Amino acid sequence: MRNAAGLFDVSHMGRAMIRGKDSQRVLDTITTNDVASLASFQGQYSLICNAEGGIKDDVLVFRLQEAEYLIVYNAANRSKDYDWITANAKGLSVEVQNISDDVAMFAVQGPKATSVVQRLSSVQLEQIPRFGCAWAELAENKTLVSRTGYTGEDGFELFVWDAPVGNAAKARQIWDRILEEGKPQGVEACGLGARDLLRLEAGLCLYGTDMDEKTNPYEAKLAFAVKLQKEFIGKRRLQEIKQKGTEKTRVGLVTRQRVIPRHGYKIFHNDELAGTITSGTLSPLINTGIAMGYVTTNTATEGTNVAVEVRDRLEGATIVKPPFYDRTKYGYTRTVKTN
Repeated sequence: MRNAAGLFDVSHMGRAMIRGKDSQRVLDTITTNDVASLASFQGQYSLICNAEGGIKDDVLVFRLQEAEYLIVYNAANRSKDYDWITANAKGLSVEVQNISDDVAMFAVQGPKATSVVQRLSSVQLEQIPRFGCAWAELAENKTLVSRTGYTGEDGFELFVWDAPVGNAAKARQIWDRILEEGKPQGVEACGLGARDLLRLEAGLCLYGTDMDEKTNPYEAKLAFAVKLQKEFIGKRRLQEIKQKGTEKTRVGLVTRQRVIPRHGYKIFHNDELAGTITSGTLSPLINTGIAMGYVTTNTATEGTNVAVEVRDRLEGATIVKPPFYDRTKYGYTRTVKTN
């Protein structure tokens, strides 16, 4: 996929439309990023926090019109997030519409994604900036195309309108056409296992694995999505955490031998327990084990040598800054072109 493009069905994700005079107010209240700064057809990565600053979910928010937004959240949190949005919209001039089962969602990720999807598109996809979006006709079907994804690669997420679960004809048409057009360039359908590997290689958190309501944005290294100049749920507590600092920090690790550091494995530094792995796998790109986890903040310095308890033995590892791949060759910032 990192050499061509992969097609992922991510229709399990949660999606809601938020419309009305108070739509921005609702979203700015429940998310940590600055919704007010969004122009039309612009999106942002953000977090939903509880009153204690714990992460309820990570989300994408897109502004489609002056008072119309699309929010995308994790599949496991479909009910929780929708209930949270509606609870905070109560009494305000806003309509919240759950479209999760009415709009299909695909991701096309990789360096060939633009050229392949462009063959089906009525708009020039190169003109869509990263985290931007645009309405397009894809294979003659109304689709919102966003330049986003969770693999670290360039690519798009496609929201196929009027494609409900009970009638997948429109979604299937686009899916089949992408595979047909992309076959000469090596485009293939990919499963969620591949997506999990790719997001880990990119150093991206998975909700429920690398973060949850007991994790705050500062220890998860997601402070870039927190804008303390505005009011939102959890702000007061996050201000305190930022000022005090955190006891643990999310880090990346690379093993020195070809072993797999798995979720829950313990991390040691100078023979003392320093933390725990939250995500781990064997990376086919660098042919060794990679992982993310949390360690004590004084252990989190890049280049620090640690040990990971793999079953009944300790394996050497080094703390690194993700992504785990060479960014000149892979990812959306690559400078080496793919033939």
